[in-house]
Amino acid sequence: MNQEMLRAIVECFHTEGEFLSATPYGSGHINDSYRVSCSGSIGIVRYLMQRVNERVFKNTIALMENVERVTAHLAAKVDGEPEATRRVLTLVPTRAGANCHVDAEGQTWRMYRFIENARTYDAVESVEQAFQAASAFGRFQRMLVDLPAPRLHDTIPDFHNTPKRYEALEQTIAADVAGRAKQVQNEIDFVRERSSILNVLQAVGLPERITHNDTKFNNVMLDDVNGEAICVVDLDTVMPGLVLHDFGDMVRTTTSPAPEDEPDLSKVIMQFPMFDALLRGYLSTAGDFLTRAEEQHLVVASKVIALEQGIRFLTDYIAGDTYYKVHRKGQNLDRCRTQWKLVASIEQQEVAMRKLLRSLTDL
Repeated sequence: MNQEMLRAIVECFHTEGEFLSATPYGSGHINDSYRVSCSGSIGIVRYLMQRVNERVFKNTIALMENVERVTAHLAAKVDGEPEATRRVLTLVPTRAGANCHVDAEGQTWRMYRFIENARTYDAVESVEQAFQAASAFGRFQRMLVDLPAPRLHDTIPDFHNTPKRYEALEQTIAADVAGRAKQVQNEIDFVRERSSILNVLQAVGLPERITHNDTKFNNVMLDDVNGEAICVVDLDTVMPGLVLHDFGDMVRTTTSPAPEDEPDLSKVIMQFPMFDALLRGYLSTAGDFLTRAEEQHLVVASKVIALEQGIRFLTDYIAGDTYYKVHRKGQNLDRCRTQWKLVASIEQQEVAMRKLLRSLTDL
């Protein structure tokens, strides 16, 4: 979109000053994001404007209701803290007082105040950063424990329904529309051998919480000066779920130094020091509300979520690469294989992981 088109969208929101520019921002793969600059009364004021991807999020009105309720609740929780406005995303209303703008083409736009002097990182660089991110996600969950009714909308139904993901895999194997199933029998056997644990989190009867559901390291902003976790971002998948899904996804996305599509599996490993930092960081903020059953299943959640994501990649590969974007042949299969290698690495260290968990809790 050119600057005049973006200016027209920006002017639908209650911004301060005159529009100066809007430039693409961030490395996200779902929504289109722009950093907007306006001429404020005491200098340049910046905003983050996003076009919500309606192919992924079918009901953007419900999504924005969730975002509005969650950000308002979080803002009330941090009110009075130092730099409170940097610790939660702040929606900028439209000039009509709405939480989003729907343009002439039916596309949904929203705007946040830009959080200055902080940034996200695509890859974790230290155990301290891992600790900070985990403590931020734990704090995020804790502050939303008492979110008043009604129940939040499910922005992506069955997002972390691992048994259902496995059923879809088996159906895809049976259909084999791309003729690929025979090529990946080892990968299929790997998950079938572990199918008995895929429903363990649902079977325990854990409490439903408000969860983030996309707890990648790059969804936490760290302060530029002291490295402190400032704000949890990307709230599109915030909805009812299990806290263990969030913790498991932290482990899945943070503990391995290799990219998610790394062909060289020797580079894929669950780094125990990173797991240690995640567990300590998470328990430091979430430990006071977790039930005993939730604590008991923190380690197995790490394995279940890696299996779930591997199932999704394998399903898409067998189906002919119809969901995830691929930039080279076999990329989805490489993505699956990194998850299987991570699961194997977790299994090799599971005794030590459980020992650490017991040392940090009263289990």
